[in-house]
Amino acid sequence: MDILKQIDGNSVDMIYLDPPFFTQKMQSLKDTQGTEYFFGDVWNSREEYLDYMKVRVYELKRVLKDTGSIFLHCDEKASHYLRIILDDIFGEENFRSEIIWTYKRWSNSKKGLLPGHQTIFFYTKTNNYKFNIIYTEYSPTTNIDQILQERVRDNRGKAIYKHDDNGEVILSKEKKGVPMSDVWEIPFLNPKAKERVGYPTQKPIELLERIVRISTDVGDTVLDPFCGSGTTMVAAELVNRKGIGIDISRDAVEISENRLKNPYKTESRLLKSGIESYKTKSDVDSAILNQLDCDVVQRNKGIDGFLKKYYKNAPVAVKIQKATESFSEAVELLKNAGKRKKCSATILIRTQNDNLTRHVDIPSNMIIIDDYKIQLEHELEEMFFSAGASVM
Repeated sequence: MDILKQIDGNSVDMIYLDPPFFTQKMQSLKDTQGTEYFFGDVWNSREEYLDYMKVRVYELKRVLKDTGSIFLHCDEKASHYLRIILDDIFGEENFRSEIIWTYKRWSNSKKGLLPGHQTIFFYTKTNNYKFNIIYTEYSPTTNIDQILQERVRDNRGKAIYKHDDNGEVILSKEKKGVPMSDVWEIPFLNPKAKERVGYPTQKPIELLERIVRISTDVGDTVLDPFCGSGTTMVAAELVNRKGIGIDISRDAVEISENRLKNPYKTESRLLKSGIESYKTKSDVDSAILNQLDCDVVQRNKGIDGFLKKYYKNAPVAVKIQKATESFSEAVELLKNAGKRKKCSATILIRTQNDNLTRHVDIPSNMIIIDDYKIQLEHELEEMFFSAGASVM
């Protein structure tokens, strides 16, 4: 508050704040060197927390330009109360979007649905605000006519394709894609990501960069009054905006200053290449694993899946022999991977009918199953060999 009061009114183009969430916990985390960073999010009452937030949101409105936007990051603990505060201070008419940041997290022991998103409330100070549209790719299910053909509303309000007086199709203007929606799937920071600094509740730069891009222009000023590890300023720096960061923690300020000396963003393979780039299984392999009721494993040489059912309180690994692998190589890969994962048993699906099987040392806990093709070849050979022998 002391620093905010020193900032001129109507001087900031965009504000992003990731304040305490009313978790009633002491947030802490260690970096790779073992240094522990922490901040308190414990309050005497909800009223104390909301009063704390209310006076700060009033001050943030004062420093925001009339063309500016504010993005308040929260989760389910107090989001409904914070939205009321924003409605009261910025006006319900200036609510723009409820952005849902969704991500995949490992399961925990909490009873109920696994939390998989956080909320970012997007408000503006007036109706005359900056906004830059970001376009995304069309869905694979999009019909080609939806891309090429112009549409209008009929007298019932239904969208239909537009035709001229002669009944000919009217082509739409050149399109850039689909305007970004309010649901953003951005991966949570990998524990080994280079941009991770070990500060509690650190957000990915990709998330902040997107917010900065849609609400500001090059050279604009971005303010983060709870800057933490400085992600907002790093994002602003990377896209040529000015950044102001405030935090009550000296550790946070020091981390932010160090990050700004060498701003770095971890590239997300998921965002760059899509979820399909992680899938290494062919349709045939997927069908086999599904038939065995497996949890499929991608990008692993030794294991393609695990049976969903444990045996002797330990997992059972499944591997499908690759076309480039000999039988002995497949056995060795599965044996070693099974040991590392402490499997009670392993299953190898043999896909090549070579004559070296009998010379390979099969571990006692490994089951060999021939795929349908090998079984069919074996049965046919047996059938015709027996028939030939009887004829002779």
